[in-house]
Amino acid sequence: MTTEPSAAAEKAEPGTPDAGPESGMPGAGDQPGTAARAGASPDTGAGDTADAAEDSSADTAEGSSSGAVPVDGDAGADGGAADSAAEGTESPAEGATEGAVQLSEAEAELAAQRELRERIERRKAEKEGPVLAGTALSGTAADLLAAVRAVESGEKPSASVFGGPEPTPRRVAQEPARRPQPVPSGAPASMASESVEAVRAVLVRGGAPEALAPQTAATLGEGADGQLREDPWQLLRVAGVRPEQADGFARALLSAECGPDDERRGRAVTVWLLEQAALVGHTALEAAALHAALAQRSVPDPDAAVQSALAEGDALVFQDALDEPGSAPPAPRRSEEDDAQDGEVGADGAEGEKAEEARPVRVLIGLERYALAEESLADGLARVVNSLPKEDGAAAIWEPAATGSAAGLIRAVAGHGLVLHTGGEASRAEPAALVAAALSLGLRVCAAAHHPDGRRRFAGLLADAGAREARDAAPAADPSAAVVATVAGLLSGEEGPGRDRDGMFRTDLLVVLDAPQLDVESAAMLAESLPDGARLVLSGDPGVLWSAGPGRVFADLLAARVCPQIASRTPDPGPVGELVSGIGIGELNQVEAPGKEVVIIPVRDAGEAVHRTVQLVADSVPRAIGIPAEQTQVITPGHGGAAGTRVLNAALKERLNPGPGRFGGFDPGDRVAYSATPGRAVLGQVVKADAAGLHLECAGVPVVVPKERVEQTVRHGWALTAHQAVGVRWPAAVVVLPGDAAQALSRPWVYTAFGRADRHLSVVHGVEQALPHAVAETPAKPRTTRLPALITAQIPPSV
Repeated sequence: MTTEPSAAAEKAEPGTPDAGPESGMPGAGDQPGTAARAGASPDTGAGDTADAAEDSSADTAEGSSSGAVPVDGDAGADGGAADSAAEGTESPAEGATEGAVQLSEAEAELAAQRELRERIERRKAEKEGPVLAGTALSGTAADLLAAVRAVESGEKPSASVFGGPEPTPRRVAQEPARRPQPVPSGAPASMASESVEAVRAVLVRGGAPEALAPQTAATLGEGADGQLREDPWQLLRVAGVRPEQADGFARALLSAECGPDDERRGRAVTVWLLEQAALVGHTALEAAALHAALAQRSVPDPDAAVQSALAEGDALVFQDALDEPGSAPPAPRRSEEDDAQDGEVGADGAEGEKAEEARPVRVLIGLERYALAEESLADGLARVVNSLPKEDGAAAIWEPAATGSAAGLIRAVAGHGLVLHTGGEASRAEPAALVAAALSLGLRVCAAAHHPDGRRRFAGLLADAGAREARDAAPAADPSAAVVATVAGLLSGEEGPGRDRDGMFRTDLLVVLDAPQLDVESAAMLAESLPDGARLVLSGDPGVLWSAGPGRVFADLLAARVCPQIASRTPDPGPVGELVSGIGIGELNQVEAPGKEVVIIPVRDAGEAVHRTVQLVADSVPRAIGIPAEQTQVITPGHGGAAGTRVLNAALKERLNPGPGRFGGFDPGDRVAYSATPGRAVLGQVVKADAAGLHLECAGVPVVVPKERVEQTVRHGWALTAHQAVGVRWPAAVVVLPGDAAQALSRPWVYTAFGRADRHLSVVHGVEQALPHAVAETPAKPRTTRLPALITAQIPPSV
């Protein structure tokens, strides 16, 4: 590879990338979809309201060497929490009584454990109720469906509390038909109007923007105005509101009664910090990290604030048993009935206390929704593993199909309910062969990808498999008969095989592609929706950026080693594949690119980076490589800054589709990224605009975006961030790495961005040695989760 001189524009020459990106940071506003982004350059604009819907909090947490991680909260990212609670989690009624205050530490801990177990058992019992196809699930699954639809956004916390770029709100599973409403269904519209007006009056009195009234009324529900008057810090529950803003609101309403030591403030800030941690991928925080963050938010007694949040049920506490060299593995979780039968829980709880003291623990604090999701995911996966009949002769039936590179995967699926499959883009041929084999056995098969483009590519692989079978012999089953969907469409019911009367997917085998993009809530819903006896295959590239939502499901399961793991030996072809494979193991290698498959363009500053990027997309790549501009994607680290997506999109629009932007800055023919829900962008094109709104075509589907939603959900799409681009591939990609974004680089970010190119990769390089440093020394930012401990307690590690 050679490097093209910075002044040469006529031809792109092969080269070696060794640069780093720029990162931008849009401001956080008052709109529900507004969020703060990672980066070095503060850049606030009207387009920020769409940022939350396009980017990913993981793009911040994992795409930066100083990811937004709570103080001291990184150390245990790979750990989980045992299914027990630490002292102080008694219910509000218990905490209010004098007797509860006088409980010993052991008794308080046992009482908390009993309460948590009872709550989990109640949740599990609710799942037994029937659910009609097409309707909401009951019990745990219903709670998760409601939780994942919540639309949140975050503002960058103080640098003293969170040590990295700002988190961005993320959710998955697009379900517009079931989105929570400001008032209960069936309530008259006048009630909603009256509620909003009452909230508006309280906001105005407290000096808060009255535009927050609809969102506040929807978030707090019935009696929102009374809740705000009684506890002004409830405003922190509204997306985008920061503690300093809530403090000002409280001072205006409470005057002399307001102070930093107010119990209500401490409780609200505790919950807010946990929510901010979730935006960057954590499902829980270590107690020490949370206490430090509270202290830096001017909470005088962090321990009291945490205990208040626990007593009110706003948060839960867990204990994660820490493994020590030579120590025995943690025992499986036991029910209270087991403890009572064995006589282990005495009147004073002494035996239980001794058992707990036998192993060191770390205390984790988390929000109930993520605790419930991880519990449900572990339970669901354990059911998938245990419900598959053992030694039923299935392995022999599958054996004739176990040929070629997919032989190991097919054999593993034949004998196990849960299988993990890892590999790059080329390895997708192996799940395709598995699908063909399952169909030949008469099984119902569904495959789900993260993005519509992934669904399209996998459907093409299945069609190719069918054509090969037709050439070789009469096919036993048409591989194209498999149902191929997106994960969001499968969960919402808009795509996929549908559900039976019990709410379970009508499938015998579910293959989930792009598995690293599964957050804990969507993964839990998938596991909960699989019928007994069904098989689950999670397939994906472990080197890409993690999920937008909280958790790191695929990485946690790989680390837990509770099921077969099949690593593909099929490499991605060509110079681009060779380059990306090296990045995956921390090496930025020079590769031979005789056909200009990889080209490096050095630049001196952001202005030159923008100029060269436009030149590449519009002129050099189409002329020298033969790939038109509409098949070339620009990828840059952030939205803001002098070479972020906003600046690049403006420059590319001026060159490729100039126009006045009559409808919210858009014209027919504009390339856009549409995000109906934050964290999941679908690429498309503007068709027209009229009184109904902005008409788009996204993945072949017509979409009409109402005028009032355009600013929040639509932005130009010639330039994207790496998290917007994950799950999609283009014939050509131009990765822009301007100099002021060096700190935003990490190995997963570079691996993901470079891996979006199929045939040609151009790197606009401006960070000198920051790129090789990031590839070699900056892995993914850790996330604190409970899943490893939960899953190994139910499924013993196989290795």
